[in-house]
Amino acid sequence: MKSNSSTEWHGRALLTDLYQLTMSNAYWKSGKAEQEAVFHLYFRTAPFQSGFTVAAGLTMAIEFLRAFRFTDDDIKFLKTLRGNDGKPLFTKAFLDYLRALRFSADVDAIPEGTVVFPNEPLLRVKGPILQCQIFETALLNSINFQTLIATKAARVCLATRGEPVMEFGLRRAQGVDGALAASRAAYIGGCVATSNVLAGKKFGIPVRGTHAHSWVMSFDDERKAFLAYAEAMPNNCVFLVDTYDTLEGVQHAVEAGRWLRERGHEMVGIRLDSGDLTYLSIEARKRLDAAGFPKAVIVATNDLDENIIASLKEQGATINVWGVGTKLVTAYDQPALGGVYKLSAVRGDDGRWAYKIKVSEQAAKTSMPGIQQVRRFCKGKEFVGDAIFDEETGAPKAPILVDPLDSTRRKKMDAQMSFEDLLVPVFRRGKSVYQSPPLSAIRQRTQDQLARFHSGVKRFVHPHQYPVGLELGLHQLRTQLLMQARGDV
Repeated sequence: MKSNSSTEWHGRALLTDLYQLTMSNAYWKSGKAEQEAVFHLYFRTAPFQSGFTVAAGLTMAIEFLRAFRFTDDDIKFLKTLRGNDGKPLFTKAFLDYLRALRFSADVDAIPEGTVVFPNEPLLRVKGPILQCQIFETALLNSINFQTLIATKAARVCLATRGEPVMEFGLRRAQGVDGALAASRAAYIGGCVATSNVLAGKKFGIPVRGTHAHSWVMSFDDERKAFLAYAEAMPNNCVFLVDTYDTLEGVQHAVEAGRWLRERGHEMVGIRLDSGDLTYLSIEARKRLDAAGFPKAVIVATNDLDENIIASLKEQGATINVWGVGTKLVTAYDQPALGGVYKLSAVRGDDGRWAYKIKVSEQAAKTSMPGIQQVRRFCKGKEFVGDAIFDEETGAPKAPILVDPLDSTRRKKMDAQMSFEDLLVPVFRRGKSVYQSPPLSAIRQRTQDQLARFHSGVKRFVHPHQYPVGLELGLHQLRTQLLMQARGDV
């Protein structure tokens, strides 16, 4: 059975920043380790100036939490750490506590493949504050990167207007784990295949690829190279035609295609990797059709992204399949999603929740209090607005959405509209209550979700801002907490 994760998580408790451990030590020493708390993971700005974002990375986060424990080797390493006085950073008693620590928190999350927006919690962790704190870095690591790449892939796939996209980024990816995670996320975003054979094995993603320029260059001439490849791999022939003269290469591919057809096989197509892709694809299409190969595809590569592809489509390029590598797996124009993980509530000694807020001079960095849920409203089949509300107080049937950055921007939802709550239970008291879907189902969810948003949300230039806001009661609570923190009341 294929795994959805890109790495083995057993013994990865040290996949964290040191300050998570120093804070945990301080929680433990001050008697707060078991105090119940709530944290939310979210991002403040959509990547790529996009009108939407695709959630991904949850499966790896689940596997991390399920396998979480400090091994004897982990404890042995932590014993070696020293403070600025040269003495051990952590006491034996605290390290014994870590050795015995087992995950026991509640986790709710938005399923992978869901279209999400800024300030919406992708993940909610509720449990002992020490545990909630210590998970922060690994959860952000998993969800930030894969959400970024899934979003980039979705944008690339939208640009091709339904034509297939293959992810070819392994050689340019950020290391082994980055490459595997990128291949997985690109598939969630809509790519149909990858060149990454290990990703194919681990995740069940279709793998594709034929030959490179070096194969052609190893022969005395291109014609011989194509014929030799056709003889060796008759059922996998996409000929790379731009090693020398591209249109002459197309003619050599035609000759190899005829040779294949005489022997009961069919040429799949040609690949263009340089030059004027619009002109060359149009001319190549004419030659392939005239030679009796109307079904032969034209594959394009060469540092493509959604903007270049959109331009090529507008110019009339006759490309059928798109191979996208570097700019996809490295999220070339935005290398990171600014996901954050913020404390929003702690349980007081009286058993009541005390809501918390982080105040900032930058309005976007002022956090949201409460135990948050996201409610998505539908009009017919179209999604029309999301309300972030506090689960403790609930939401009215016709909530008013208040923009977190501009309280004068408000939208009221119709009480007759249907809705769904996006965060679903994943763990309860450390026990798994959620089965991650197959990767193919997650990929299909992305397609189904995107189809239910107005086209303006999906355009690349000045996309429509989909309505997302705090439910009026949560907005008022946040305002009150903000004023108290600033000493205004």
